[in-house]
Amino acid sequence: MATEITLDELRPMAARAGLKLSEEELQKLLSGVNRSRKQVTDLREFMTDTLEPAGIFSASPRNKS
Repeated sequence: MATEITLDELRPMAARAGLKLSEEELQKLLSGVNRSRKQVTDLREFMTDTLEPAGIFSASPRNKS
């Protein structure tokens, strides 16, 4: 898993996103950001390029004979 984001890393990220957050708000946000990063990492472990999508799309109408 990627290393957790620190408060010092989160502060400029929030500023670049145009968010004006207090230190208390940043601290509250930090655990959720790190939890979300872990969830994304876990999901990416299941995704591989070898798997095909389950559905098939056909743009032509079906004959109902």
